[in-house]
Amino acid sequence: MEFEREVPSKAFYVKRIIGIILLVALSATFFFSAYSKIYSENAFDNFQWTFLDLGVSNVVVAGVIARAMIGFEVMLGLFLLAHIHLRKFTYRAVIGVLLVFIAYLIIVIVKQGNAGNCGCFGDKLAMTPLEAIVKNIVMILVAIILMYIYPIKPYKFQEYAIMLLCLVAFSAPFVVRNLYIGTHPVKYSESLNLDLLYKYESRPSIDLRKGKHIIAFMSLTCPHCKKAAYLLHVIHREHPEIPVIMVLDGAEEHRKSFFDDTHAKDVPHFFFPHSDDFAKMAGPSVPAILWVNNGVAEYKSKYAYYQLDPAYMSRWAEAGGK
Repeated sequence: MEFEREVPSKAFYVKRIIGIILLVALSATFFFSAYSKIYSENAFDNFQWTFLDLGVSNVVVAGVIARAMIGFEVMLGLFLLAHIHLRKFTYRAVIGVLLVFIAYLIIVIVKQGNAGNCGCFGDKLAMTPLEAIVKNIVMILVAIILMYIYPIKPYKFQEYAIMLLCLVAFSAPFVVRNLYIGTHPVKYSESLNLDLLYKYESRPSIDLRKGKHIIAFMSLTCPHCKKAAYLLHVIHREHPEIPVIMVLDGAEEHRKSFFDDTHAKDVPHFFFPHSDDFAKMAGPSVPAILWVNNGVAEYKSKYAYYQLDPAYMSRWAEAGGK
């Protein structure tokens, strides 16, 4: 007795085509998200410092978490393309991680408002936190649709594919962006002419020539200064006892964009729009973050936004940094 082979319906092929398109689009979004966060040092720094903003107190730990998160995005993209346990794991993981991102973005909006670039796509595609929430909701809906129209069954040897893809996904961010672990500043020992800060009518409210102060000389338009200012904002929020002050040079029209990008308005700061005298104190490049003790710069954060360890800063402020 012969049995007729069931011929797939037209609806079956339509679902498959739509499913493939949605799956590839979802995978490509995760790949683009990972790439946009790690393609440049600036984009990666901005991303890893979001974990400092969430309460991680160490730059190195934040760097490890950031690389792991990027690796997870790459893994999801690879799992989607390779059809790894789609309904059993991958679709659920996609939805879960997007819900975590949405929760984080809601916290950002509550704490900082819906301003600036959320960093979801690094510097490649600026999005406000609210726009990113909408994007994540759309991605969740796509994953839910795929669960019903594209539930590909597991195939043989997926366990070997999983190990290989995970190895590639999680090692790539550490290869592309080496983990910098030197968080202590370098010895400097140079007298500063801080009298220059007090020669004009507008002057700091405290005497920076006496006592210990970590003075960050920054330009309002310098991208590296903005990164350092953002990190100082995180440190100051968690450790307000650390004597940090920013000395800012630049035109008044750049002030709003500087604080929109850095959220550092809460950090003690002083506007010093006298570029010649500013350069005499800061030196040839900014940001120049100097650890000043009674007018003498004992240390300098040479790699400014890495060499700012809150624990080390506190010890220096309290016991001379020895």
